[in-house]
Amino acid sequence: MLNATITASRQQIVLAMLLLEANNVVPLGRLVDAVWEDTPPSTAKSQIQICISAVRRALRDTGLDNRIITNPAGYQIRVAEGELDLHIFNELLTEARAALREQRLEDAASSFRQALTLYRGTPLSGVDSRLVEAAATRIAERRLAVVEDCLELELHLGRHRETIDELMALVTEHPLRERLWQQLITALYRAGRQAEALAAYRSARQASIDDLGLEPSEPLRLLERAILNGQLEPGPAVELEWPAPIEPAPSVPRMAPADIPDFTGYGQLVSELRDFLRYGGGRPDRDSVPVLAITGRGGAGKTTLAVHLAHGLAAEFPHGQLFSRLGPERSHSGGLSQILDGFLRALGMPGSSIPEGLEARAATFRSQIAASRVLIVLDDVVDERQVYPLLPGSPSCGVIVTSRRRLAGIPGSRLVEVSALEQRDAVELLTRMVGSERASAEPREALRLVELCGRLPLALRIAAARLIARPHWRMAQLTERLEDEGRRLDELAHGGLDVRTNIAVSYEGLDGQAQRLLRRLGLLETHDFPSWAAAPLLDIDVATASDTLDALVDAQLLEVVGGFGVDTRYRLHDLVRVYARERLAAEETAPARLEAARRLLGAWLFLADEAHRVLYGGDYTVIHSGAQRWELPRHLVDDLLRDPLMWFEGERAAAVAAVGQASQAGAPDYCWDLAITLVALFENGSYLDDWRATHEIALLSAREADDRLGTAAMLYSLGAVNIAEQRFDDARVRLNQALQVFDEIGEARGRALALRHLAFLDRVHGDLDQAWARYSEALAALRPLGDAAGAAHILSGMARIKLEWSERGSAAELLAEALRKVTEVNSTRVQAMVLHRLGELHFEDGDLTQAEEELTKALKLVRGGRDRAGEAHVLHGLGLVKLRQHQHHQAAVTLNHGYAIARRNGDRLATARFCLALARLHRARRDYPSALEWASQALEIFDQFHALLGRLEADELLGQIRDEAAGRHGLREHAALPPALRSSARPSQP
Repeated sequence: MLNATITASRQQIVLAMLLLEANNVVPLGRLVDAVWEDTPPSTAKSQIQICISAVRRALRDTGLDNRIITNPAGYQIRVAEGELDLHIFNELLTEARAALREQRLEDAASSFRQALTLYRGTPLSGVDSRLVEAAATRIAERRLAVVEDCLELELHLGRHRETIDELMALVTEHPLRERLWQQLITALYRAGRQAEALAAYRSARQASIDDLGLEPSEPLRLLERAILNGQLEPGPAVELEWPAPIEPAPSVPRMAPADIPDFTGYGQLVSELRDFLRYGGGRPDRDSVPVLAITGRGGAGKTTLAVHLAHGLAAEFPHGQLFSRLGPERSHSGGLSQILDGFLRALGMPGSSIPEGLEARAATFRSQIAASRVLIVLDDVVDERQVYPLLPGSPSCGVIVTSRRRLAGIPGSRLVEVSALEQRDAVELLTRMVGSERASAEPREALRLVELCGRLPLALRIAAARLIARPHWRMAQLTERLEDEGRRLDELAHGGLDVRTNIAVSYEGLDGQAQRLLRRLGLLETHDFPSWAAAPLLDIDVATASDTLDALVDAQLLEVVGGFGVDTRYRLHDLVRVYARERLAAEETAPARLEAARRLLGAWLFLADEAHRVLYGGDYTVIHSGAQRWELPRHLVDDLLRDPLMWFEGERAAAVAAVGQASQAGAPDYCWDLAITLVALFENGSYLDDWRATHEIALLSAREADDRLGTAAMLYSLGAVNIAEQRFDDARVRLNQALQVFDEIGEARGRALALRHLAFLDRVHGDLDQAWARYSEALAALRPLGDAAGAAHILSGMARIKLEWSERGSAAELLAEALRKVTEVNSTRVQAMVLHRLGELHFEDGDLTQAEEELTKALKLVRGGRDRAGEAHVLHGLGLVKLRQHQHHQAAVTLNHGYAIARRNGDRLATARFCLALARLHRARRDYPSALEWASQALEIFDQFHALLGRLEADELLGQIRDEAAGRHGLREHAALPPALRSSARPSQP
């Protein structure tokens, strides 16, 4: 068999950690902790990836390919049955203990010995890692316990002489291991070597006095007395009970606090966790201690859950429950020694027998509870180092740990995170505390109270306590007080319980940079936020900011709510946000807060600029202020905006909130610049409400600051949204106001863009000459500015006028020029618009094949860019082509699809055009009632928006439908026509 040689220290550590948890996922954070402990570099995660690659190569070179699997949570090494000594060891122990239960003692002894032969030297020797060393220590401790069990069995089988040499070597190596001394003394006595047995006792006593300053334990002293009195049995009993029954101490420790009578929620989870602690997670061998690590933010109910579990498991752990609250004040060895002192005394050990020093007490503690069924609850643990000395060595025990941090470094532990209660459970908890009569009297206020408390059990208990203390209060009185964010944490304090103090414990445990980030996250207005936001808030690089975010997640002050990598999103709990804002106001100056907010807004502007450029091929058709951008790394931007529309779908609420935040922060230049830069994204998704709302806020902000450029830009863009809403009269007023200000301040680009939209309004209202003049003036202004997309828009509008003037050759030339411009700058969005116009041109020329080709190209572009408005327009053109080709079924499918999109987009003008097209389709099918209905619907919409050309077209089509319907029915059938057709039906001309 080939051996994989791995000499690099970090690679050895990574491989060791994976093998210790073989076939289970090892979190990336645990690997980082194993390699660097408390001081990982900023590149730790990437270095772990390098180590994994190196280990994979080494394994592949020995024929062990595809063993290490990458998982979103970390890495996993796959090991088959019989490949790992540790697994074989566990299987043999399972066989041995099964044989013991069935009194097949020879088989049990054989299985024990086979298991022990697997140990060849010190496990994991030379691997330089605290976590690996801790695991190796536990393996060695377990191996020694198995040796003791095996020797106990062999003594019972009468193999006294065979065990003596091995026991002598073992007591020399482990002089404080009293069970080994007992076995050696027993073996010597039963072998007829009484003097040596007594000498062995004296050696054991001297070792205990020299190293611990203590007399041997009572069982060892009783053994010596039995030999001296001749009372020790010369041979084993007839039958061996395994494991040997443990005599419970006269006073079984029950140190867990009282269970609460109103424990609520986590029903299925409680059942699963009890089974885990009962049966070691379903492992029949039970060779490792089941450790349950409960993590969650302060006030989430971690201790309550742990205590509830402990009480529910009292019968399963009859030899006692040990409980201690640790906290940061007990992180040092002295504090842990005190805890062990308390545990040993609770187990019945006299104070005079308890050794000094952490290691000696930890060893004595493990010996005291070996093979006992004791449950240990360690509350409010700071980190794994506090836990290790307090862990038992026997798998018959169980451990529950609670912590505000994710304790990923305890091998074999099950990590469970508790957070806010579900709304139903939170209401039930409140009801059980204040009484069903009081809760049912104000059900809406009960729901509101639950949400104001963030569904956090601690906050709910405080709120309930205040209501109980004030029976004359209505629940609405308390919710009204809590509505005021500035005093919410003041209200959530009662009788020694205090949400603010609870959060402060976690806050004060952070380093300065993490505290600063938490404070500044209070600036955010949305519930969740993207990972990149931390960098501008701290004015540091993204990688370091990401590590700081992780520190807040580890401290349970922040939670990950979705996404991976650069798309990760975080959320502050509502009460943590209130605390963060308190600390922000108390610890940072107003200028510092404003600068942090400006950097964040600058990052939003930078990303909005980049998204606009991706959509338009450049910085076209937009007006900017002088607001400073906060640039994010290019690789991050490319990753975020690989699909700008998808990115915006996830960030729309946050981007809209950022516009409002800029206004509140007194930064009008950031406010209106961000609002207008987001227009391409609003327009594409037909988010007209967001477009209008952000611009109304920004217009007010610009006017208050007497920012004339911002005022004109917002009037212009509000005119554009009015056009999208088909509120043409409002649009004309605002665009004329914008044009006047642009003229007064000499803003050429803004003037040209306003003229472009005014020309569109002229065309819609049928004033083609005025429209042509304005388009021409706008084009002359934009060409020297290099605004390719804006110029293409104008050329496309001018081509439309040429089509309506039946000057198809001129229209084709204008569209060809527009297509060249947008193709050169790769503006796919405008390119699709121009192709649409070309399709219309070929359609009117009767070249249906070429029209379909151009429109199909346009459809591919708009769908690739998820341009919903553009897709509706292109589908309208394609539907008309199919209708002209007499492909009525395909025309119906295309037009109905486009009609649905236009309705969903809220584009009523496009909806009216689809109504006309569907009227033509039903006319071609000779379904005149349906045709009349669609045409009437189109006319009604055009009337609402004073769209003259559309009204004329709809009115003409209505007349044609009525004439055809009358002619088809004939004069004799005139009376039988539907009323709408009969009212205006005319006899056919001879």
